[in-house]
Amino acid sequence: MIPAARIQAVIELLATIIATPRPADSSVSAYFRARRFIGSKDRAAISTRIFRVMRAWHRLGWWIRRCHCDVNARTLVIADLMFEREHSLDSIIATFSGEQYTPRQLNETELKMAKSMDRQNLEHPHMPPREKSECPEWAFDMLQKGLGKKFEEEMRAMLVAAPMDLRVNTLKSTRDKVLAQLIKDGIKAEAGRHSPLSIRVFGRPQVAQHPLYRDGSFEIQDEGSQMIALLADAKPGEQVVDFCAGAGGKTLALGAAMNNKGRIVAMDVLGERLEKAKLRFRRAGLHNVETRHLTSERDKWIKRHQHHFDLVLIDAPCTGTGTWRRSPDQRWRVLGPSIDELLPLQRNILDSACRMVKPGGRIVYATCSLLQEENEHQIEAFLKTHPEFEIKGEFMKLTPASHDTDGFFAAVLTRKNMMQAS
Repeated sequence: MIPAARIQAVIELLATIIATPRPADSSVSAYFRARRFIGSKDRAAISTRIFRVMRAWHRLGWWIRRCHCDVNARTLVIADLMFEREHSLDSIIATFSGEQYTPRQLNETELKMAKSMDRQNLEHPHMPPREKSECPEWAFDMLQKGLGKKFEEEMRAMLVAAPMDLRVNTLKSTRDKVLAQLIKDGIKAEAGRHSPLSIRVFGRPQVAQHPLYRDGSFEIQDEGSQMIALLADAKPGEQVVDFCAGAGGKTLALGAAMNNKGRIVAMDVLGERLEKAKLRFRRAGLHNVETRHLTSERDKWIKRHQHHFDLVLIDAPCTGTGTWRRSPDQRWRVLGPSIDELLPLQRNILDSACRMVKPGGRIVYATCSLLQEENEHQIEAFLKTHPEFEIKGEFMKLTPASHDTDGFFAAVLTRKNMMQAS
């Protein structure tokens, strides 16, 4: 593809993302699947620009509105090009030529906007803090309060692309062996900083096509997410519940830690995701996992199994504020439940799932959120109404700026007596 055709593809794809109520990465994948003729280098260039625009969404939007223009796919891409040092006003005019497969010519309003941005910096001195930090309005006050002096540092850390981490499956291999093979195959990689099972790879290689991925020797999983499974400390022979299992990423880690001994029940209200997870379990060689589709967080099965499990892991549905560098579209649109819907849901999940924990057993409550409202505040509220539980150790809090992982929170709670479950 010629460069101008790539720009047109970016505009088309961005318009689809804006109009489609599903995660951006799903829209990108669907776009390329429908256009097999687009080569790998073109795909990479298009994807890079798409995600760069989304990471600068609020800042670009501020400039566009300042120029009295509508924020849409074309104006966002034009603005992005203007702030890219490789382009000039003349080159952008030439790119938007209106020829076949290229963007249509700039109209008078777009041309005026481009001229206003010429030789300017993306971060203007008059730009408000919220836009400069790429923070949505609904989360701004909560994050400022929760992060305090680290607010700007953490927000800036999430303006870059997330790294790619792998978790080695100890049922099939070791980190040293997998790392050595990846390097031998020309993949730039190194051992992770925090998880003893983590490998960080660089350059976005197609690791899902690697033989070691196909035989289940490793999974793609953020190092912070791996740390939650390690914190859970699932042991061989235990009875374990992964309450909000989703696609099974943490279930896989728990099963490997248990060395296939004991029992894991992976449950979720989304049955389709559990069905897909079964394929991952088989590839990983897990034999101690069963799945259960819940009707709600208070499914009758939960009450029938009260005081039955050693460990209940709750990877609670949350706002995902800790994953913004990985999913930048979450900064400017809400695709799932709002914070006002999530907070009572999280409380209900904790209140229901805790019934399954046996005396001396433990709950691990985790989110990929940086908001205290979803983290510390939920644990505080739970302990006030459930005195039979107590905190074990300190909270685990991981952030992009401090740990170079996605943002995660986790708390371990233990049941200390046989008080009647609610």
